[in-house]
Amino acid sequence: MKLLVFQTSSGAALGVATSGGVVPLDGSAGGDAMTPAALLSEGEPALRRVRAALERSASGAHLVQETELQLAPCVHQPGKIMAVGLNYRRHAHETGATIPETPILFSKFANTLAASCQPVALPRVATQYDYEVELGVVIGRRASAVPVEEALEYVLGYCSANDLSARDLQMRTSQWLLGKTLDGFCPIGPYLVTRDEVPDPQQLELRTWVNGELRQNSSTADMIFSVAEIVSYASQYMTLDPGDVIITGTPEGVILGMPEPRVWLKPGDEVTVEVQGLGRLVTPLVAAPGPRVNP
Repeated sequence: MKLLVFQTSSGAALGVATSGGVVPLDGSAGGDAMTPAALLSEGEPALRRVRAALERSASGAHLVQETELQLAPCVHQPGKIMAVGLNYRRHAHETGATIPETPILFSKFANTLAASCQPVALPRVATQYDYEVELGVVIGRRASAVPVEEALEYVLGYCSANDLSARDLQMRTSQWLLGKTLDGFCPIGPYLVTRDEVPDPQQLELRTWVNGELRQNSSTADMIFSVAEIVSYASQYMTLDPGDVIITGTPEGVILGMPEPRVWLKPGDEVTVEVQGLGRLVTPLVAAPGPRVNP
């Protein structure tokens, strides 16, 4: 299934994208309502309820066209947003970094979430703005000390993600946090695609376009640490809960890896990222209001 979250007058609602349109699961299409919060809190068991609601509404459900909806981030209020740095071999090479021996984990926070087609403002505290297409992984079961061979069983689904980065802030210290956690700097979506539709997360194509120009074109086969290895590794040190999001690194082709003079992202640019089968995630970039602040 391709799940999405959209805004209504009463808050966030859950829907299922089909070839004919979106089946809303807010009760308006018949059957019991399923909220985004319930999906994430219940994780895997909630998918059975979603499928049942979809079947009940299939015969007479009114469909809504996706273009009529105001999309929200496809994961609603996750407990944790975790990212993996330098997880593609050719990306590590292009930036002159050493291949890591263990996954490099860092955090992004809820303020970074943005939906597809939601404008993201570029604050005036930085100038070196960059894109990063990434495979997003959403946890569906509580995971603690999970072995690698069982790790994918704890995944609810996958999504396209863009780990937007302010490189001048990122490189200010050895901790990357500041350049990774600006408002709206983790667009995800448009869909959360359930695990059963992604037989092998290590065989997915990833692409990025800036104003229609192809910039990144690679595959998750180039990952240093697989999705299963990342989920297992993280679960050795912290409990992963249903709804937690892990974005798993970016391939080569980022602006940081280009020769000087680099042309960084700017207001007016539009970045589109896509992971195979998970949908295109569009991010228009706009200028932040107000005068420039001394960084």
